[in-house]
Amino acid sequence: MITGNDLFGQINNAVLDLQSAQLQSYPRPLKTLGRLLLHPDLAAANKALTEGLNLDQFLEESAKTQGGMVGSAQLVWPDSHEQTLGLTLQLIERFAENPDSMVDFGHMYFYSGNSVMSGVQAVTSQIIIPFARDYKAYVLSHGNVRPQLVVPLTNKIFIVHGHDGEARETVARFLGTIGFDPIILHEQANRGRTIIEKVEANSDVSFAVVLLTPDDEGNVKGGAPEPRARQNVLLELGYFIGRLGRENVCALMRGRVEIPSDFAGVVWTPMDDGNGWRQALGKELQAAGHQIDWNKVMR
Repeated sequence: MITGNDLFGQINNAVLDLQSAQLQSYPRPLKTLGRLLLHPDLAAANKALTEGLNLDQFLEESAKTQGGMVGSAQLVWPDSHEQTLGLTLQLIERFAENPDSMVDFGHMYFYSGNSVMSGVQAVTSQIIIPFARDYKAYVLSHGNVRPQLVVPLTNKIFIVHGHDGEARETVARFLGTIGFDPIILHEQANRGRTIIEKVEANSDVSFAVVLLTPDDEGNVKGGAPEPRARQNVLLELGYFIGRLGRENVCALMRGRVEIPSDFAGVVWTPMDDGNGWRQALGKELQAAGHQIDWNKVMR
């Protein structure tokens, strides 16, 4: 069985061979590339990319752009990145079945003189090489091609807290014990900044722990007061969810606290008097990619 890295390594080698090939030799790497793209492990991704696409219709629409000069035709690519990948995949498969069609295609859309190979080389550099790069990213990300901010892992953990100093210090000591650097806002230098500016300046962390403690009371008009977390805690909770992603934020709840409806469905970990919350926080940190010494967690 070919592993993912081996398969894409072979695809990359076929593309490199095609890039350096001559007129007599380009069909071999082209056919190899077509065969590799039909590997069973890629079947699901290929089906998702090509479903509903019509290569012949795409080529007909593109051919209509042909003007009076040879090579003036332009490919009418769709706006969708996935559809462009799917059409290119179908195009490469057609080239692999009939290598002469790649010559004709290059002559029509990338004409640059009388050299037959100049068109083949242009198709390789401008279509096939970018496709191989983006296709690999698509397959390995399981179809999620949206750009994402990847925050590098650090040992700095931001602690969002209210007025419960005991809970804050307990969590900070625990994080320090297992090798992390807890960031507590009021311990950082002000430097003439507002609170939100201090939060932003100290948000170069890869994880945040939010302490939801019953420090305030509030209610709907005419209702009975209910325990709530401080407003700054909820603001910073939303900030770090947006910055780091929900998977990199762990909320610890101490006592009974009303949860805003916008955060309904988010999992809260009860901060009990035992070790349960320590184990839960350790698991969340480990799932986020951090190394955890479980012997220290269980102390």
